[in-house]
Amino acid sequence: MRLIEQQMNNAIRNGSDFRKDNTAVIHDGGDAFVYLHGNHIATVKDRSLEIFDGGWRSNTTKSRLNALCDEFAYGCGVFQKNWEWFISCKLGDVDFENGYVLA
Repeated sequence: MRLIEQQMNNAIRNGSDFRKDNTAVIHDGGDAFVYLHGNHIATVKDRSLEIFDGGWRSNTTKSRLNALCDEFAYGCGVFQKNWEWFISCKLGDVDFENGYVLA
């Protein structure tokens, strides 16, 4: 995991806002909103993680989402096969959909 991803996860756990390079975490109420290049890619609330591609299915987006999954949805992740994105969870693999909630 990259240093910026560790800092992003620490900010979410600590309830603090964070901005560095292309990544930002903004807290509103009890929810943490994660942005990459200004595009919303995740919301962490209560004990769930809601993920989005932010309009860009890039390796960086995938890396940030997987770092969030490691911390807030252990056992889940995002991967790519034949140029298509998928979500891997305890129940199996599903097509990636914006707004998918991992618990």
